[in-house]
Amino acid sequence: MRLFTTTIALETRKALEIIDITNAVRDTLAASGLIDGTLTIISRHSTAFVNINEKEEQLLEDMETFLKRFVPRDGNYQHNINPLDGRDNAHAHLLGLLMNVSESIPFAGSKLLLGTWQSIFFIELDGPRPSREVLIQVMGI
Repeated sequence: MRLFTTTIALETRKALEIIDITNAVRDTLAASGLIDGTLTIISRHSTAFVNINEKEEQLLEDMETFLKRFVPRDGNYQHNINPLDGRDNAHAHLLGLLMNVSESIPFAGSKLLLGTWQSIFFIELDGPRPSREVLIQVMGI
């Protein structure tokens, strides 16, 4: 059993942004040289998350609309009265209660075992941010 650990650096440009990182994760798996095992992806942030879902443009728009309506940015939140870093980002933390900070994906034959329509997304809820990071750890043989 071997481990391979690396990070993917991201820059986000919108307050709420869904970024497809599937190819970067595939590239990481290839760089690991491992053939069979499990890959774990973790967002290293409390207002940005990882998700597996379908990549279809209208669905991605629906996802953004849903998140904005479900927990509005301009809500009356206690966290925003005196935020630690000057950002009114309570909405992002609250949405995070419903999201995954990490995903584990099995792989075999050096291929991610995702479903036909599945892609891997980094979901920014508190952007834009010049520096975001996803840690990837690949464990296998």
